[in-house]
Amino acid sequence: MAPNPPKDIYGFSFKTLDGKEVKLSKFKGKKMIIVNTASKCGYTKQYEDLEKLHKQYGKDVVLIGFPSANFGGQELGTNAEIKEFCSSKFATTFLIAEKSDVKGEAISPLFQFLTSQPNPDFTGDIKWNFEKFLINEKGQLVHRYRSAVKPLDEQIVKNL
Repeated sequence: MAPNPPKDIYGFSFKTLDGKEVKLSKFKGKKMIIVNTASKCGYTKQYEDLEKLHKQYGKDVVLIGFPSANFGGQELGTNAEIKEFCSSKFATTFLIAEKSDVKGEAISPLFQFLTSQPNPDFTGDIKWNFEKFLINEKGQLVHRYRSAVKPLDEQIVKNL
């Protein structure tokens, strides 16, 4: 982790699958859902509901997918392959970051931050692909949802 890690979510940035840098501070005042994704997982079909959620709530909620191969190597090899898969199979239009680690020694600083934040659900390591982190308009983690909770589940939607 960097010697002086950001103190809040707005101090982080990420690169998209196209290599463009996006600062999370750009989304101040909006809710965010951050989800670790994978292309070859039993939960991969959640991309469909993530896209529906993005289309329905995208004006007020920023959805960002973070592809990762940390669980069973279930993510494709390159960012280009991930982009092709997501657009051809699910016609995704929400933000998708470049492939990154969401746990382990090489965990990205953003996910190290997210997994250590207090919230009413649980803290600690991500257990599998498609865990969801709901950030409020003030940049605070307010809920975490395990993989089995679908993107359009009432547990999530009621908090949007």
